[in-house]
Amino acid sequence: MPAEAQDRPANAETRSRKPGFFARIGALDRRFTFVKGLSIVTLVSSVFVTYFQYLNAYQDKVSNQAKEDMKSVAETFAEASGRFSDVLALQQILYSDFTRAVRGKSDASAQALGSKNALEVSKAYEKERIELHEKIDVLVRKAEMYIDRSSNSDRDPAAKHNVEDDPLSRTLLRDYRFDCSDPYTLPRFGNVNAKAETPVQETPDRDFCISGQKQEIDDRTPPQNAFIRICPGKQIDSAVRIYWYSAKHHLLTMHYCFEKLHDRLEPARQWASNSDRDAVKEMEIMADAGSIGRSLDGLALRLNSFNSLALHQMERIRVKYRPLGFICSVPLVRNGFSDCFPLKTTNLLPASIREASQSTPSSPPRDQLVISSRYPSESR
Repeated sequence: MPAEAQDRPANAETRSRKPGFFARIGALDRRFTFVKGLSIVTLVSSVFVTYFQYLNAYQDKVSNQAKEDMKSVAETFAEASGRFSDVLALQQILYSDFTRAVRGKSDASAQALGSKNALEVSKAYEKERIELHEKIDVLVRKAEMYIDRSSNSDRDPAAKHNVEDDPLSRTLLRDYRFDCSDPYTLPRFGNVNAKAETPVQETPDRDFCISGQKQEIDDRTPPQNAFIRICPGKQIDSAVRIYWYSAKHHLLTMHYCFEKLHDRLEPARQWASNSDRDAVKEMEIMADAGSIGRSLDGLALRLNSFNSLALHQMERIRVKYRPLGFICSVPLVRNGFSDCFPLKTTNLLPASIREASQSTPSSPPRDQLVISSRYPSESR
């Protein structure tokens, strides 16, 4: 009994002692030791290594996508701008040679220098015009894909999109009798310094044509409102919008106006190709020289506007893939910043695909474009 009495204080003293900090870490580490000797420290280290490997892989994908996008937009811009630049220059040279020959009364001489040069210009012009006519639809779609959509970081390809959200086409421009000579239809981009609260015309598209209004664009117009509305011959039909921050719309309207002027210049083309000439029509286009000159200047302005827009959108793509800062490499914190994810990730089966597989969608409405408030060039 005395021995037991002596042991009690010692046991009580042992129980009263609390383990130290390092002892607790050791005990926690022993509790989480796996069969193969994997400790919690090793597990946490593996998680961090895996995270940074994923981050590096993601950045590699972003870098590769940036290269592909920049290459595609540069090639599309060079192809579209080059083709239109060549054919518009030849068209202007052909008409200028014709008016100079008629005024100098040398148009009837096949040996005149202007007549000989005009034949070569005519061959080159007709060749360029035919090639452009054959490829314009592909150029328009390439501009939509590689310029309009690539420059819009708000657009999520996995989201719901109607296949034909944008109704504008060459056929529609013809049916709506797009007036190339009206200064109202020339491209304008608004003013980035305009007040954001500047209201857009509130008249619905279905009522716009009967209202007699015009969608003017001036220095008070913010970029997201830089569009016009055109009306068909029958004022009861709905208006259609042309967005000047869309490269697709620029190419469609420019090609349409080029073809309209091409038809008007038939007498000049007849003279240049040594074909049968129509004296009456030649006198008509000579009397209408001022209007034709303005049409040529309008086409040059449209080409310049397309070039400016394409360069502007290329800069936006560079900003979209700008190198990320340190904050975008911090776990969890980076999830709070959308700019840290220039490429959106998706689930194994996106919700839009799951919903599409479960129900048959109705026919998509032919709605007008919806412009992103952040990036107004994109239709979706």
